[in-house]
Amino acid sequence: MSPRPKVLFVVTSHDKLGAHPYEVLAPHVDIIWASPKGGESPLDPMSAQVADDDLVTKKFLTRDEKTWKITEKLEMFLGRAEEFAAVFYVGGWGPMFDLATDPISHKLINEFYNANKIISSVCHGPAALAKVKLPSGKYFLHGEPVTGYSNVEEEMAGVRGIMPFSLETQLDEASGGNYSKGEKPYDVHVVVGRGGKLINGQNPPSAGPTGQAILDEILKG
Repeated sequence: MSPRPKVLFVVTSHDKLGAHPYEVLAPHVDIIWASPKGGESPLDPMSAQVADDDLVTKKFLTRDEKTWKITEKLEMFLGRAEEFAAVFYVGGWGPMFDLATDPISHKLINEFYNANKIISSVCHGPAALAKVKLPSGKYFLHGEPVTGYSNVEEEMAGVRGIMPFSLETQLDEASGGNYSKGEKPYDVHVVVGRGGKLINGQNPPSAGPTGQAILDEILKG
């Protein structure tokens, strides 16, 4: 029997969780959790609030507590892209503050890119991709369709003024004008590029569909 595919879930050392993609992927793949510092990934207070009305998140916070409380240091996965089917950057505000500029994360993305593996994210997770450059000096996202939390959604959430940069603006610049978003704020919007190897979701409602898109691509073999 063939071993199950592995997916590397990368969480910030600054804030949030990835309940919905986890729920979609966990029955089919082995998920390994990593963060820049390792150890426990701090819980975003807004995630806890969402859990009150979201049964998937509530179950994740209780049943799967160990997954986000015991993460490996991200640097341990350098040179190991061939072991994984995909890397997934979890959402939350945190990636804007650490993963966006983390040199280890940027190197890891380059390695997954060179190995033609799936690189994926949702909400503010695309911040981890937004400033990555290839050895050529071009943005990793150049010429590819991409999405992530929009400026309007940040304004509605009351966080626009405290973000270190505009995610929508940076994604649009890095992709060469290929950022897109749903017709209305918080519409489900998932974007696939690089022949299925680049998968991004815009916002929390897009989290489950993003997980499904990742799984669909993995199952193609």
